[in-house]
Amino acid sequence: MKMHRILAEASAGIVKSVFKEHRVLDHALAAAFEENPRWGKRDRGFIAETVFEVVRWRRALGFLADSEEANAICAAQWVRMGYEIPEWWTFKGLTADEMIAREADLAAQPRVIRESIPDWLDHLGVAELGDAWDAEIAALNQRAPVFLRVNTLKNTREKAIEWLASHQVIASEVPGLPDALVLAPGKMLPKPLRTEGRVEIQDAGSQLIAPLVDPQAGERIIDTCSGAGGKSLHLAALMGNEGRVFAMDVDANKLGELERRAKRAGATCLKSKLINATTPTDFTDIADRLLIDAPCSGLGTLKRQPDLKWRFKPAQLERVRSIQKELLATYSTMLKPGGRLVYATCSILPSENRAAVDSLIEKGGFTLIEERPVSPAATGFDGFYAAALMKNA
Repeated sequence: MKMHRILAEASAGIVKSVFKEHRVLDHALAAAFEENPRWGKRDRGFIAETVFEVVRWRRALGFLADSEEANAICAAQWVRMGYEIPEWWTFKGLTADEMIAREADLAAQPRVIRESIPDWLDHLGVAELGDAWDAEIAALNQRAPVFLRVNTLKNTREKAIEWLASHQVIASEVPGLPDALVLAPGKMLPKPLRTEGRVEIQDAGSQLIAPLVDPQAGERIIDTCSGAGGKSLHLAALMGNEGRVFAMDVDANKLGELERRAKRAGATCLKSKLINATTPTDFTDIADRLLIDAPCSGLGTLKRQPDLKWRFKPAQLERVRSIQKELLATYSTMLKPGGRLVYATCSILPSENRAAVDSLIEKGGFTLIEERPVSPAATGFDGFYAAALMKNA
């Protein structure tokens, strides 16, 4: 197969901006697509596959090309994709034939090369997860399928499957998750269908969190770090819109997006609230149930955000650990005595998960009820952690 020069140069440009300017990959890709509306579906597919796989396999491709130059590792990825490397594509590295021959030696390379991760992250993974790290990082390097959550305020799972099929989108049930669907590998949910409010794009692992909160009709639920509201919307659906879900966040823009999503979803019980310094005091002992979906490293989401492993730094990890413990201590005051608190992260690191929970238990006043770690290696989902605790009366 032959490549189009403009698309090849655009791909390499995005890769360079991610590695050199530390741009967020999703944002860089979206900006490029917006600036070039004439690119067709196949053009966008070529660019998206190139940049995601180059960022995901940066060090492995560098080994194959015997070069760390962006043009060289892009060439190595195109060889993997079955493209001829044209004469006009200049780079410093091995030839395509030499790259193909070197592929057989990749499995014998150290884990940091074959799984394409920074040295510090490999050391951290071994220190925190031991022998399990090898399987977890291998799972996190696999491409993520698109999971959907059926909005039960608007339709059943069966009706959602029929509706999607009427738009030529084939979705399958996910065993063990009553509201979850998965699309075939490489398939996406068309943009027009995303605005209907009948389904939401939400990883299957994330869909395990709201049921752990176990919201009941008529209760007051607080989601303290709601962001754009994926879990808040799930809570509203589980309650059948009976009661109140306070979706709180420090980011007004995210809350604005949540309000738009809630309107589409018909989640009338949901109320957004911008968090300020007095919020914990204002809502003291208000919540029947409390969700703290805390800021974290995000290392459980590397399937979808492969650039994160190059952007995230050890110093940031120390900061998020501190924030997690602070939020548990501060926000837990909003929960009634006898109420249920769920602490969650999208990390697989025990230092962000059980260690944070233990910091709250050690202060007294809370009892651990249940833990729910979500292993990418065991499930194929993103990596998550959640723990349910009871606030002692």
